[in-house]
Amino acid sequence: MSSATLPADVSVVDVVLPHEVSAVADARRRLAAYLKRYRITEAASDDAQLVLSELLSNAIRYAPPLPAGEVRAAWWIDRSGIHVEVTDGRGDTEPQRISDTHPESIGGRGLAIVDMLTTSWDVRTAATHRTVHAIIPN
Repeated sequence: MSSATLPADVSVVDVVLPHEVSAVADARRRLAAYLKRYRITEAASDDAQLVLSELLSNAIRYAPPLPAGEVRAAWWIDRSGIHVEVTDGRGDTEPQRISDTHPESIGGRGLAIVDMLTTSWDVRTAATHRTVHAIIPN
């Protein structure tokens, strides 16, 4: 999301992260600190951190990195809620809403969790990257 399309009073954080699992904890800490500065409730902050974790984990697990070897995460707050975005190098599969996971399945619940915790989420795809955007109520 370009900050040029947002109101001037919205502070956007855009971070470049390594395409590795350790990036998830780092991004969560950064998001938690940002939300604390804006006095977001602990429950909404926890939900936003979980959504960010799921989106980043999926990007790292299922998609290649961006051309420079990284993934990107961004977040901001506005009247509609807490926005979280993750951009990856666009893999072969697209994130999809899962309506029914098998009880014995090891995975497949991450996007169902995202679906439950957000007011909306969508996927924007370009030739060399993909961005998953979610809005968490605050």
